[in-house]
Amino acid sequence: MLKVDHVTKYYDKLKAVDDLSFEVKDGEIFGLLGVNGAGKTTTFRMITGLLDMTKGNITFNDKKIDYSVTDKIGFLTEERSLLTKLTVLEQAKLYGGLKGLTNEEIEKRLDKLLKKLEIEDYKNKKIKELSKGNQQKVQLIMSIINEPKLLILDEPFSGLDPINIELFKELIMDLKNKGTSIIFSSHRMDHVEYFCDSLVILVKGKTVLKGNLKQIKEDYRKKNIVVEGNIDIDKISKIKGVNKVEENKGTYTINIDDISVNEKVFKEVAKGNNITKYELEDASLNEIFIEKVGESYEK
Repeated sequence: MLKVDHVTKYYDKLKAVDDLSFEVKDGEIFGLLGVNGAGKTTTFRMITGLLDMTKGNITFNDKKIDYSVTDKIGFLTEERSLLTKLTVLEQAKLYGGLKGLTNEEIEKRLDKLLKKLEIEDYKNKKIKELSKGNQQKVQLIMSIINEPKLLILDEPFSGLDPINIELFKELIMDLKNKGTSIIFSSHRMDHVEYFCDSLVILVKGKTVLKGNLKQIKEDYRKKNIVVEGNIDIDKISKIKGVNKVEENKGTYTINIDDISVNEKVFKEVAKGNNITKYELEDASLNEIFIEKVGESYEK
């Protein structure tokens, strides 16, 4: 288990991370979210031992993270970090060697991962000859070739098409099911909702929202009602507690303050014609993220 305990990081007078605490259990995918400059990269670098913290403690399985632990950590950075003049195999031998693996172990694991990501033919190709998407696949392979117990994924789906995103998803879920602790960061809230059990949202280094994702959505005061059919948008928009009504290809999303408004909306919708769907759903993580980050910047 990774434990980040009251961690603060200053760059001179700039407080990049402000009293941050969270835990990532074995086999858990934890979301670390925020806009650019929120403190995510600084946090990743402190976790991997690349940066010293100003205050606080970071431990993995109750041990301080040092060179005896980093061999069990994988880090897929948002920036491309491959040596493009090397072949995929050469890159794997370089990175795997730094993690204490033998060439035999590296090649065996590389072959297995190349097959899973459907790029077996690229083993001896130079990285610069690969497409952006295939370079991202290689970058993921490099981050997990040491079979990490702790894995940091920063924007892992960059440059991938939908088919390859699904391949990545399968591989990430395999790691989770094998007990790997995973920190997941993305600006795509739908991906965060798919993967993450718990999360933290940072603004200017400070935590503005933290907890179990399911509970966060249940506790969030705004809800959406999804309706399909012919309804009077003007009348529904005027109901007290209705924030907005949006239409997309015949489906209406009615955003309300809280559950108490649902009954009033239902009575009005029932006056419409050909109503084939009426569903009360939680607000999306995207809506929650925008509101919490916006509130913090307004303070």
